[in-house]
Amino acid sequence: MGTLGEKRVRIDFNPSNAGNVNALKARAAEAINILESFKTDERNNHDAEALRLIALAQTAFEEAAMWGVKAVTS
Repeated sequence: MGTLGEKRVRIDFNPSNAGNVNALKARAAEAINILESFKTDERNNHDAEALRLIALAQTAFEEAAMWGVKAVTS
């Protein structure tokens, strides 16, 4: 697997082979990766609160991908 976002949403796991699953996972992975890039960019000043918010947002995108996959495969 590749990026953090791809790992979190298990980008390659799609046993139903539904196209919507791939699209949902790809976009959630992208959002997670954008936040990760912001977090690891040394030009940005990160306090503990900013890091907490990034972690929460990444988790929320991961959860959204799971619920979205459930919706399109039910």
